[in-house]
Amino acid sequence: MRHLFTLILAAGLASLVSAADKPNFIVINIDDLGYADIGPFGSTLNRTPNLDRMAAEGRKLTSHYAAPVCSPSRSALMTGCYPKRVLPIPSVLFPASEVGLNPEEMTVAEVLKTRGYATGCIGKWHLGDQPGMLPNDQGFDYYYGIPYSNDMGTRAEGSKSNPGEEPKQSAAPKNSPAKKKAPQASDETGLRGDTQPPLPLLENHTVIERVKQNGQTTITQRYTEKAVGFIREHREGPFFLYLPHTAVHFPLYPGMEYRGKSKNGLIGDWVEEVDWSVGQVLDAVRELGLSENTLVVFTSDNGGTTRSVNTPLRGNKGSTLEGGIRVCTIAWWPGKIPAGTATDAMTSMMDILPTFAGLAGAEVPSDRKIDGVDIWPVMTGEARPREVFHYFRGLKLEAVRKGPWKLHLENGELYDLDSDIGEATNVAEANSDRVKELRSLADGMTDDLGLTEVGKGCRPMGRYPNPLPLISHDGTIRAGFEPKP
Repeated sequence: MRHLFTLILAAGLASLVSAADKPNFIVINIDDLGYADIGPFGSTLNRTPNLDRMAAEGRKLTSHYAAPVCSPSRSALMTGCYPKRVLPIPSVLFPASEVGLNPEEMTVAEVLKTRGYATGCIGKWHLGDQPGMLPNDQGFDYYYGIPYSNDMGTRAEGSKSNPGEEPKQSAAPKNSPAKKKAPQASDETGLRGDTQPPLPLLENHTVIERVKQNGQTTITQRYTEKAVGFIREHREGPFFLYLPHTAVHFPLYPGMEYRGKSKNGLIGDWVEEVDWSVGQVLDAVRELGLSENTLVVFTSDNGGTTRSVNTPLRGNKGSTLEGGIRVCTIAWWPGKIPAGTATDAMTSMMDILPTFAGLAGAEVPSDRKIDGVDIWPVMTGEARPREVFHYFRGLKLEAVRKGPWKLHLENGELYDLDSDIGEATNVAEANSDRVKELRSLADGMTDDLGLTEVGKGCRPMGRYPNPLPLISHDGTIRAGFEPKP
């Protein structure tokens, strides 16, 4: 197994160092959460007392960038790289995908294991569902979750509709290429639409459930219980817990205890259940006396859909407008991160790996390019280690930002995000030098990741020929993924 000897040797050496010298890490990653869906970022509809407290005790990162959609964002978090560098795909991965995150990539979990960390992933993975590409193959000791989005199951079992609603055929947006050409049922990124198989719940490499409506309704609670259990089991540390929730992706399945309780329909109900979950995790950290040695990061994988609120940002999930890629993020570590503060310094999902590595005393991989930077100085003060950010949507570079200036490459619109976070006023005509500078930065990607194609700096994806669903349409569980006797 790749890296095995290195990991075992490094973990053995790391065990000689006291766990107290290595902080615990928890990343809570919500799916499709809008920028203003939670109280600390301006929500007046959804009640989020636990996140309010987290922000009051921590630091808001108000200019944190993910990716326009799910799989790319998660690849950046795992590898410390621009998504296109490690997962050059047009959009997202689907069930039975031939491609996924290459097992030769070094994930943040693997980096931390060199320092003796216990690692757990509980929730949505979405970086490949074939052997070699699942969490247990990518550095995690324990996995429990649905391996991709909760809408990637069957229509009859509730994956294409909200509770109580009749499933509808998905309509392509106006002017979408799908209006001109019918989408393929499958390609190397997996099965789409009604060709998708039943939704599986995995524990490690074992399918333990075919997830139907009732299973979706309880998934947030189950993830939370598993997460708290992982923290308690590894209280002696050090540990890394990655908690990527299925919530609040469509279809919306809040728990029955939360159904109809918010002022904002199903989306508000589920946001409020997510807030409960965050409270359970932070309470466990507090009760076990781990607050002074645990960094918790709360974030979202991309901007919210039209069901969410992204105010004051323009745009939604799927775009490189700020509302599609800038996400509400909070960093919490009492005594280390200044309480009740915020920063608009640029940070990104790519920065998680180098930041955690630095705090753990681990080596960032030096045999490959890493695009992320250590943002611990941002979390604790006003340092700004990142000056430039490239906005990729799939394979296409659509915008570039340097400092406060953001240029949309196709239409030439320039925005000063310091004074115009909503991208309302195009100031390109009055700032031709800025436009020229930013176009030069974009052109600089030509010989690296490429502007529209797979560039020289893109690394090979993992591949599994002739992929099969984990559960077939007739209910057969794939060989090697059967429930344990």
